[in-house]
Amino acid sequence: MAHTSDRLTLEVVDLIGSVVARYHHEYEDAAAKYALTGAQAGVLGLLSADPLPMRRIAQKLKCEPSNVTGIVDRLESRGLVERRPDPVDRRVKLAAATEEGHRIAAQLRESLDFAREPLAELTVTERTLLRDLLKRMLGTPVPENG
Repeated sequence: MAHTSDRLTLEVVDLIGSVVARYHHEYEDAAAKYALTGAQAGVLGLLSADPLPMRRIAQKLKCEPSNVTGIVDRLESRGLVERRPDPVDRRVKLAAATEEGHRIAAQLRESLDFAREPLAELTVTERTLLRDLLKRMLGTPVPENG
């Protein structure tokens, strides 16, 4: 793949960076309203979708498993996460959101206006195109029928 540094590419890179920075800032602010760090909120969000082993959480967040252990410990002490045996392999412990953890994760998602408001300005076709382009950039398969 050729290295591209034309003006348009540089402008797109800067715009993506600005979107990411604004989203990160809003996410941190929203997490703080629930006395969570951004990392804790991120882990809680992941676990509200599915219970996961520590190693898988670390892979998804691209960090060390020891960092995840500390985050899960803090979430567990607040009653937002629990550890349970994996039904497939009882040697593995899964971290899972508790009922309260699911509630907080849902409230946190609902409070993130920055991502939703600008997207609401786009048509369904534009949002679909944006999603498909982002997936393509990330190497994620794009569905044939949207």
